[in-house]
Amino acid sequence: MIVALIIACEVGFWVLLALGLAVRYLLKWRRTSVALLLCEPVLELVLFVVTAIDLKNGAEPSWEHGLAALYIGYTVAYGHYTIRWLDGHAAHRLGGAPPPPKPPRYGMPRARHEGRLWLRTVLAAAVACALLQGAVWYVGDDGDVSSLRSFQWAALRAAGIHGLVALAYLIWPKKDPGDGVSAAEVTSSKESVRR
Repeated sequence: MIVALIIACEVGFWVLLALGLAVRYLLKWRRTSVALLLCEPVLELVLFVVTAIDLKNGAEPSWEHGLAALYIGYTVAYGHYTIRWLDGHAAHRLGGAPPPPKPPRYGMPRARHEGRLWLRTVLAAAVACALLQGAVWYVGDDGDVSSLRSFQWAALRAAGIHGLVALAYLIWPKKDPGDGVSAAEVTSSKESVRR
């Protein structure tokens, strides 16, 4: 039941997002759009309440409960970011706005971008671990909480791996292929274009 609800929440997220953006840019109903987009957190709240009720009714803690916590953590950390990203693209495609800026591709700007994304992953892991710890305390010593603990470790591992990737961008920044061109080559190419 929990997995079906997670799938329903994910589908609901995208449906509400598509409706909200369509209402904003096609019908020009800004307030309705905001109301639809503010319904997004309600989905996570419903998932959280149903998961807690499932545990309260005596369900054995399982991977489904751990997955629900990871999903909630992810949407808390990345939900607004995703909405803002898609809003920029919808404004460009449907509203005539300029194209949204792309993330930096090279050097320290790319490393900073990756670091900010990693901080979102840390937030997601922290939320998931806190929810899972709450479930562990709620179940108490009577139940088997090993699956909940394994999902806590999964959240921490994901944050650690993402941290290593972000650190790699900092230590070995990706070079802009255009930086290797010498000033003489640029000058000669400009003169050849003038001729």
